[in-house]
Amino acid sequence: MELNGHIRHKRKGSPVITHERPVKLFRPERSDTLHSDHSLDDQYIYGTDMIEPGAATSENMEWQATIERVVKNVVSIHFCQTCSFDTSPALSSEATGFVVDAAKGYILTNRHVVGSGPFWGYCIFDNHEECDVYPVYRDPVHDFGILRFDPTKIKYMQVSELVLRPDLAKVGHEIRVVGNDAGEKLSILSGVISRLDRNAPEYGEGYSDFNTNYIQAAAAASGGSSGSPVVNVDGYAVALQAGGRADGAATDYFLPLDRPLRALECIRKGTSISRGTIQTQWLIKPFDECRRLGLTATHEAAIRKGFPKETGLLVADIVLPEGPADGQLEEGDVLIKVNDEILTQFVRLDDILDSSVGKTVKVLVQRGGEDVEVVLQVGDLHSITPDRFVTVAGGSFHDLSYQQARLYAIPVKGVYVAEAAGSFRFDSTESGWLIESVDQKKTPNLDKFIEVMREIPDRARVVVTYKHLTDLHTLNTSIIFIDRHWSKKMRLAVRNDETGIWDFSDLGEALPAAPPQKRKADFVKLDAVGHPAAADTVRSFVRVSCTMPLKLDGFPRTRKIGFGVVFNAEKGLVIISRAFVPYDLCDLSVTVADSIIVDAKVRFLHPLANYAIIQYDPSLVDAPVKSAKLAREPIKQGASTIFFGWNQNLRVAMTPTTVTDITTVAIPQNLTAPRYRAINLDAITVDSSLSGQCASGVLVSEDGTVQALWLSYLGERTAHTSKDVEYHLGLATPTLFPVLDQIQKDVYPSLRILNVETNTISMSQVRIMGVSEHWISKVAESNPSRHQLFMVRKVDCAPSTGTDSQSLQEGDIILTLNGILITRVSELDIMYDNEILDALIVRGGQEMNVKVPTIPTQDLETDRAVVFCGAVLHRPHHAVRQQISKLHSEVYVSARTRGSPSYQYGLAPTNFVTGVNDAPTPTLSEFLAAVNKIPNNTYFRLRVRTFDNVPWVATMKKDEHYFPTVEYVKDPTEPNGWKVRSFAEKGGVQDASGAVMDEGPAAEDDAGGGEVDGAGAETGFIKAKL
Repeated sequence: MELNGHIRHKRKGSPVITHERPVKLFRPERSDTLHSDHSLDDQYIYGTDMIEPGAATSENMEWQATIERVVKNVVSIHFCQTCSFDTSPALSSEATGFVVDAAKGYILTNRHVVGSGPFWGYCIFDNHEECDVYPVYRDPVHDFGILRFDPTKIKYMQVSELVLRPDLAKVGHEIRVVGNDAGEKLSILSGVISRLDRNAPEYGEGYSDFNTNYIQAAAAASGGSSGSPVVNVDGYAVALQAGGRADGAATDYFLPLDRPLRALECIRKGTSISRGTIQTQWLIKPFDECRRLGLTATHEAAIRKGFPKETGLLVADIVLPEGPADGQLEEGDVLIKVNDEILTQFVRLDDILDSSVGKTVKVLVQRGGEDVEVVLQVGDLHSITPDRFVTVAGGSFHDLSYQQARLYAIPVKGVYVAEAAGSFRFDSTESGWLIESVDQKKTPNLDKFIEVMREIPDRARVVVTYKHLTDLHTLNTSIIFIDRHWSKKMRLAVRNDETGIWDFSDLGEALPAAPPQKRKADFVKLDAVGHPAAADTVRSFVRVSCTMPLKLDGFPRTRKIGFGVVFNAEKGLVIISRAFVPYDLCDLSVTVADSIIVDAKVRFLHPLANYAIIQYDPSLVDAPVKSAKLAREPIKQGASTIFFGWNQNLRVAMTPTTVTDITTVAIPQNLTAPRYRAINLDAITVDSSLSGQCASGVLVSEDGTVQALWLSYLGERTAHTSKDVEYHLGLATPTLFPVLDQIQKDVYPSLRILNVETNTISMSQVRIMGVSEHWISKVAESNPSRHQLFMVRKVDCAPSTGTDSQSLQEGDIILTLNGILITRVSELDIMYDNEILDALIVRGGQEMNVKVPTIPTQDLETDRAVVFCGAVLHRPHHAVRQQISKLHSEVYVSARTRGSPSYQYGLAPTNFVTGVNDAPTPTLSEFLAAVNKIPNNTYFRLRVRTFDNVPWVATMKKDEHYFPTVEYVKDPTEPNGWKVRSFAEKGGVQDASGAVMDEGPAAEDDAGGGEVDGAGAETGFIKAKL
């Protein structure tokens, strides 16, 4: 809920690279907690991994005594930023902080730790006592934030505090950085301050500090110690650890403590922390560069005389359009005076602006050697820093922040898409969008956006215009489907600095969907085609869009588009690949003739053959849709046919071709996250390059008879590219009739299947394995084109209830079933209608007769799911049973949400939950009963087994505020086919359709197994500083 390209191994990972703990107890890798958007373009990182105390301590006893005092004030912070907001992605991580007020319980750390959005976390003191922490302040610009804890919760040590002394940071002074190495142990880093006037480092497209100087020290830091105190030999905090270089250079950057000290004093007094701005970014530039920009000798002499230690001045770098300084200041202006006071330092500039909010200041700059004096209105920096967001139709939105506007030098206005999910997932980029209009109505700010969205009914299709921050020259236009049925409520979240949490309120229910209207359309006519009957097949195709509100069954995407074939136009029945419709917890829309859009429902999902049958209402379609004529005789190898497909541009591609091969294949397993795959099938390949370019289509004869479907098969995820492989193969139409005939009679096919996976085996092999010459001769007579038998490659794990099919074993060679010699995949269809099959097999070189039970397929599809603490749990789906030898429980982790407790505490996809506290939980019902007894914000134990049967125990804290427990149960009486309900904190149940926050960028298209992991940056580039 991961967030995105790393594949999750079946075994549990760890966020801490350490060699002191057994592998089975590892938690997610540290790189999992980082968002790929933080792979940045400069040479800095946030935080440090520090050297061991013995290697960093001073030789003199004075430093030793100081360190002993300081370490009692330093805490390890374990936290989650629960959703994407502004510049911060949803993530789980660890950092450092230190107590600055022991009586009131205030901890100073970095702003990138506290984050700008929803936060939950806890801190661990030196004696390993734990306490919850809540944000009370995060600076809009500078990299510091303040957390609050309850001092009375610390029972076994005297809590003390560090005194902030920004005035004691001096060049040449020796310092120590005291922090926690990923929460494992205390570490100390030594260094010497080398500069006090460095510009704030730029961390790329995410959050960056600016309009302040930074302290530079000669040290050798890496990631992990964000928020550590930088102390002098007397034990005073002189700076705050913030970042360092990632290219191995021994350089670290510390934030001066002037502004954190002011904020702390205001909080202690209970007064508001005023922050002023003229929406201008300044940089420190040396005198030689200032002279080139127009600094006159007169002003330089006066400044050098008054400030002999100064080596430069502040120069305007970015002046935001439509801000207070727009049209009055320009980039390159050299700052001389503010309110008639010569000004050379950021600290004094901050002082003046912070005390002048709502007032004016007089600014004197030099521009090209000329004095320019302007009067500027000072704005409120907090007012252009978002403190609320709205969730609707699966996405989340807030006003554009000053941080983002400064980064791209644009006005601070517009609606920013914090989480481009649900209805508002645009293209492949998940963040950085600005909404310009919705439903032909302008949305200049969040209030107007809310007003417009209130008036849009459920299931409406509306026009949205939007831009991306990296390409503001291009206005994009899309038509989106508004989902207000899975996400019924529009919710407003507002930051509460008194409680440290975000308060949620409902903005009203969705308007009901408008009744569908009958529409008229015509299909395109394919010109210059020499096969008119085959070209007319276009009237049997419809485009199908499938959107899934929740990730189930390990499927890696939440939206798919493909083409299906109409095989019964009178009833609106369509057959389509399961690579496009993987399960029935979804919204389906069918587009007819590229003109008419109607909703559809899933009617049937084939457990083995990779196709689904869906149905739309044909009474809403006034178009000459034609039922495809499906061939009942199988197409042969070498036969001439016409390939008719739809390419990646959703355009028709058509060419005569030849069937090159028909062979029995099995789609490869996805080893890291089991998901649906086709097995025991005969695949058709053709001699045309178009076959690899088209994911949907048919093989059609000259007279227009469809001989085979051309389907997309979802395969494995490649380790080196982290991309999903899709195979494009043909499926002969005769194999479809056992199901299609029943569907057309309005009968749901109650298929039974052998719980095995087979592969073909040649006569040379079966002879060695004990098959007699008699049977080898019969195979040649029965199947002249392919001399083959089937061997059991894998016996699936039996379901926890129902019939066990273990009468077949791996390595068995199947000769006959119910007296029928089995040499073709289609002959295995005898299993569909028989509870017991009489099988003649060869096992261990001996022929034997066995009774082989088949299993019903009704229970193979997921019909219930629970979202708990950000993890999606359901009964192990069919693909899991195909790949595992024993089911550890029926509580299987299919996906998880980034920034959630499940992510923080290491509960990963492919894990099985076997118990909660002391209660076994073999089923979802027992799991729900156990977790509903747990009060909110309390710890509990989960007994877990990995896919590879490694047991471990996770401790987790329940969070119903940000991650409510929600259950999805399949219910045909519900309008959406599923009942959705939320479990209240005390175990009660309330309707909560759409109460689950979207998995976020985190959880989208390239996440194996529904998990979203972030990619770490390359060495030498900026990385997330956590």
